[in-house]
Amino acid sequence: MSEMKKIGVVGAGAMGQGIAQIAAQAGYTVYLFDTRAEAVTAAQKQLQAIWQRQVERGRMTSEQTEAAYALIQPCSQLEQLADADLVVEAIVENLKIKQEVFQNLEALVSETCILASNTSSLSITAIAQACQRPERVAGFHFFNPVPLMKVVEVIEGLRTDPQVCEQLVAMAKAMGHTPVRAKDMPGFIVNHAGRPMNIEGLKIAQEQVADFATIDAIMREQAGFRMGPFELMDLTALDVSHPVMESIYNQFYQEPRFRPSPITAIRYAGGILGRKTGEGFYRYEDGKKQLPEEPSIPALAAGVKVWLVPHHAEGYERAQALLQRLDVELVEAEEAPEDALLVATPFGEDVATIVAHFGLDATRTVALDTAFGLETGQRRVVMRSLLTADEWVQTARAVFGSDGTPVSVIEDSAGFVAQRLVASIVNGACDIAQQGIASAEDIDTAVSLGLGYPKGGPLALGDALGAEMLLEILQSMQMITGDMRYRPSLWLQRRVQLGVSLKTSRRA
Repeated sequence: MSEMKKIGVVGAGAMGQGIAQIAAQAGYTVYLFDTRAEAVTAAQKQLQAIWQRQVERGRMTSEQTEAAYALIQPCSQLEQLADADLVVEAIVENLKIKQEVFQNLEALVSETCILASNTSSLSITAIAQACQRPERVAGFHFFNPVPLMKVVEVIEGLRTDPQVCEQLVAMAKAMGHTPVRAKDMPGFIVNHAGRPMNIEGLKIAQEQVADFATIDAIMREQAGFRMGPFELMDLTALDVSHPVMESIYNQFYQEPRFRPSPITAIRYAGGILGRKTGEGFYRYEDGKKQLPEEPSIPALAAGVKVWLVPHHAEGYERAQALLQRLDVELVEAEEAPEDALLVATPFGEDVATIVAHFGLDATRTVALDTAFGLETGQRRVVMRSLLTADEWVQTARAVFGSDGTPVSVIEDSAGFVAQRLVASIVNGACDIAQQGIASAEDIDTAVSLGLGYPKGGPLALGDALGAEMLLEILQSMQMITGDMRYRPSLWLQRRVQLGVSLKTSRRA
């Protein structure tokens, strides 16, 4: 196939405009078409304004912006894209409409022209089925805003010629983006890997474990994520995220890991969509998120004693080291004393299970999440049972917040909050790798750039936290809840059994 110099873009909305911008900046001639002529005109004006701001900020010269703008060729007829070497479709997510566009394009362009779809949720194979030459049809999925989101998924349909994807990979690099390769499966990489964050967050809220703001704070300040699930859904808006949740769940034939929540269904139906409507999981005033005031940490009374449940050796040691730093009296007796706060350190279990197993006094028992470190300033999470007395909950807050570190109190939950969410995220990425949808390296690259997850992506995060610990969390959650959504991926299980990295391929 010949070198690509001319790119057609069908759709002058935000996505099409972004693709046109980076292509023109890379020196490609761009034929920009939309069925609405006014959309093309608006996109041109917007691009001109963007490039002018780039000049003002010293990021581009006037000569560079003028050259880029000159490469944008407005088109009022689809026939004007006939000379393109590549056409990228970026229109509404409707299979029938996309197929019609591809059929019309195929009748116009040369035999060597590549036809690519920017679809985020539809099958490339299904789109290509409408074409006489499906081998030249591929996915070229950018993320909004295109100039800032530096990852692009190159998707190979069942009939796509691999050389087509190779050319798209090269073009993505030329446009300053990082390409990742994916097979044609629902959600591809990023939208597939992003399901557990939202879905498990909703499940936690639905079980009344914690409120939206607390769940988000735990994910940010304990687990180290840029945003929690409810902040993220408010940003993307439920009219986007809820249909995607339902679509992926149904495309995977009701796979329990992707089970949506009635919480978003009801809010979606009621138009409570997020930032853009001024109300979502949070209220927004003048675009600013309104947060509930966090209660202050009570003063630590003199003579407080703590007894750690001898249940999980690693958790016990981490909690023991923290209590020593906090200068709190740790009672190291075989039996729990009658005047001490009882603290468990489970991985994947809940307080009720531990109380029942050890025959503890439920009114004095709490659990401390030790999975993500207990450094000063890093939010700590205390979990109560339904029988834990308020006075002992406040004692626990006073103990674990005595160095000024924020403490969140949650209701009983197999796997706390962050354990559940992070284990589900890593497990989901493992299953993408197990299905061969993408390489381990591309999974981490795509999710790190596309979703901003910490530690370089979910598989690298799993290695950093400890795959064995995450497997234990999942197994405990599945045992306690009986929910198949927590069943461990074989990719995770086998790598733990063999003692190798989660990024190790099928053949080391």
